[in-house]
Amino acid sequence: MSAEFISITFPNASTDIAPLPDAPVDPAFLVRYARTLDDYGFNYTLIPYHSSSFDNFTIAATILAVTKNISVIVALRPNTVYPTVAAKALATLSQLGGGRVVVHFIAGGDPAEQAREGDFLNKEERYERQAEYIRILRRAWESSEPFSHEGKYYQFKDFASKVRPVKPIPVSVGGSSEEAYRVGGELADIFGLWGEPLKETREQIEKVNAAAAAAGRKDRPRIWVTFRPIIAQTDELAWEKAYAVLDRLNAAREKGLARKPVNAAAPLNVGSQRLLEIAKRGDVQDRALWYPTVTATNASGASTALVGSPETIAASLLDYVDLGADLISIRGYDNYNDVVDYGRYVLPLVRKGLAEREAAKAPVAETV
Repeated sequence: MSAEFISITFPNASTDIAPLPDAPVDPAFLVRYARTLDDYGFNYTLIPYHSSSFDNFTIAATILAVTKNISVIVALRPNTVYPTVAAKALATLSQLGGGRVVVHFIAGGDPAEQAREGDFLNKEERYERQAEYIRILRRAWESSEPFSHEGKYYQFKDFASKVRPVKPIPVSVGGSSEEAYRVGGELADIFGLWGEPLKETREQIEKVNAAAAAAGRKDRPRIWVTFRPIIAQTDELAWEKAYAVLDRLNAAREKGLARKPVNAAAPLNVGSQRLLEIAKRGDVQDRALWYPTVTATNASGASTALVGSPETIAASLLDYVDLGADLISIRGYDNYNDVVDYGRYVLPLVRKGLAEREAAKAPVAETV
């Protein structure tokens, strides 16, 4: 039994609880943050995408240049980069980083956000386009001969790339809709989920696996689950910290500094709708899954917290590994300091728990 850890890259010191409006890239912070992830044994870092964000290919190249082990997960919206161009860019990153590259596809769940960069397709069309895009990427990486493509969303003649990835680049798909399960189950190496209670997470994993089986796959996508842990030395101190974080999230939103303003409309993407619906059942689910951070942010992105001591957080994460999660994404609200705390106190406990599980499964030698 094994699990790998994912963080998320921040280009400057701005956080959800202490936003720095219009902050530029801080090269020193970016390098320090990336090297800290490397030093503490994180396996991946996600480079997110938004219509107003920095260029994530450039950020990815910077991280690869200053680290030794961590892989970058480049978030990509199909409407922003033509697939033949993306194939070369991702393969170039693979060569620069010795194969340390993953691509994570965002079909898009907010029509207004998609329209900011000229994308006016409906949800079903966006997922159809995503599937076509993934197939083109893989053929571009694998084909040694020029090829043409005549699809619904992309057409080109005699494309040939001399840029090959060092090794196959894993493709990640995320979402909580039937369309996401279908495309991810058929085509993804990794399928990303936001942190939901164990019951709902199990149901989602089953849907992804069923979609993979329906597509004729012999394997299944690796499951990636995301949380926002709030930790302190004891459970009691962690809960005090959690309510302080909540107060700061609400204050930032009231000042108009949050990603979603106070008067924001209800989200249209299924993942956020699910989180908000679960939040109505109560603040705490399972061991330590906390939902007020969901409502305080209008479920803007991955927003479910885990609250507790390192031991409680590690036990909670192991519950998801036991459920079938292969990749655990943890990122906090005090970005840099949280990474240090996770690296010092949480990752070692989870890895110890995984080792104990492996040892318990090992056959006992017979004695004579």
